Amino acid sequence: MVLYVATTNPGKLRDFALAAERLAGTGSAGEVRFETIPGLSTIPAPEEDQDSFEGNARLKAEYYSRRAPGLLVLADDSGLEVDALEGRPGVRSARFAADLGREDADGDTDRANNEALMLAMLEQTDRRGRYRCVLALARDGEVLATAEGSLEGEVLNDPEGDGGFGYDPLFYVPEMGCTMAQVGPEDRLRLSHRGRALRRLLAEYPALG
Repeated sequence: MVLYVATTNPGKLRDFALAAERLAGTGSAGEVRFETIPGLSTIPAPEEDQDSFEGNARLKAEYYSRRAPGLLVLADDSGLEVDALEGRPGVRSARFAADLGREDADGDTDRANNEALMLAMLEQTDRRGRYRCVLALARDGEVLATAEGSLEGEVLNDPEGDGGFGYDPLFYVPEMGCTMAQVGPEDRLRLSHRGRALRRLLAEYPALG
């Protein structure tokens, strides 16, 4: 079965490619392939105006699946929730710096968002937070299944590691003793919020083919 991914984010595409590689040869789940929706770059992106990860994931899955008739379309919405910031950046994780008027002049959105988060956390002693991801699978505008995954961690004062993407250099995972930017591919798939959500979704996939 082919799942067509509704994203152009290179980090997310790497996660899905890694998942496909690791799932190969593991029984029925090994039949799953991930591909980008045909012509995705020519499809205007929908406005992600929902107030929850599930709301945005459903919105995107429904929207893109209507533009890819007959295909199983997988969409996700994910981000970082920080307790001291009352759950922000949350659904605005990809636009956190822009919301604060701190966009990077060189167009490096990840760097701008990380700098905005460090600034917001300067006076905070509670560093707890979590990554959350909701995946939605749809065909012809109808959502067939959703799944959620999360990963608890802490926000560092300074970035560590040069792997991953998004807030990974600032997101410390106590059970690993490092940030998500320092985690290897195998542990990333096992630990990550996206990997956990994907495993839960694929557990239902035989009924969706």
